[in-house]
Amino acid sequence: MASTALAVLFVFVGCCSNLVFLELLTKEDPGSGNLITFCQFLFISLEGMIFTWKFGRAQRTIEIKSYMALVTMFFVSSVLNNYAFDFKVPMPLHMIFRAGALIANMIMGIVILKRRYRSDKYSSVLLITIGICLCTVMSGKEMHEEVAAKNNIDGLNDLFWLAVGILLLTVALLISARMGIYQEYLYARFGKHPREALFYTHLLPLPFFFLLWSNLWDHAIIAANSPAIQLPLVGLAMPRMIAYLIGNVLTQYLCISSVFVLTTECTSLTVTLILTLRKFSSLIFSIVYFRNPFTHYHWMGTAFVFLGTLVFTEVIQKFRKTMRDRRRQRRKLAID
Repeated sequence: MASTALAVLFVFVGCCSNLVFLELLTKEDPGSGNLITFCQFLFISLEGMIFTWKFGRAQRTIEIKSYMALVTMFFVSSVLNNYAFDFKVPMPLHMIFRAGALIANMIMGIVILKRRYRSDKYSSVLLITIGICLCTVMSGKEMHEEVAAKNNIDGLNDLFWLAVGILLLTVALLISARMGIYQEYLYARFGKHPREALFYTHLLPLPFFFLLWSNLWDHAIIAANSPAIQLPLVGLAMPRMIAYLIGNVLTQYLCISSVFVLTTECTSLTVTLILTLRKFSSLIFSIVYFRNPFTHYHWMGTAFVFLGTLVFTEVIQKFRKTMRDRRRQRRKLAID
């Protein structure tokens, strides 16, 4: 129980602070996403090499060629999500859009696995779709108003690139959903080995980053030349973006390792609920701390997204059932 509570705490601390560092980095350099992802992959690979792979002494359970398909999808979806920041997609919209993973999972389940779902599942996905569309339209409307104010070609370019960024996020969502289905297949065939999968899905994509070497180098130079800041406690000075990058990598590891603990300690429903609440907390913090524009319509869309997520994961139904069972137990005790 103590380990579960600690894991929940670390999920909120690690994942929420990770997004803070991410927003700090992308506000200074919107194109730094690939550099951030590369550093995260490198750090998790080094950690896995020591504690999971044990420098080659640990036996692998899933064959490399099976991992390669998974790795390709993981790498492409990560790069597409990163490039979305280059195309004028604001952080709150980015977070809300990625919360629509349930839609993509359902679409892929219907198309590939020929699955059929209950009516409440379709209703929840409809709520999420309405919420995402509302937030997307309102973000586009805000940019359209800026275009009208500018009344020049630069404003039209901003609107066009926002549309491109949303298209990239959509493709990334579908690829991530396909990756989830492939993971189900691998786990059904070889058994669940999440620590091994975490290591290989971060190690094997590293050579792919050579295709982005020029991009990585350019943004590494930008990070190295950013203004210096004094680090608390240690008293050292270093470039501001390098400090943010270190914070992002460390908190990403804390976040992902804590989620791993949760998957072994809690049901998938509980994990989904915790991660949904974490996303909502991150969204609120991003809006308040970074003063990101957020209208009443954005709040309405956000409510639709998270309500749909709760309905899909049956949290509301489970809560009602638990309350009914408790009332029955009280009545039974009163009669006895």
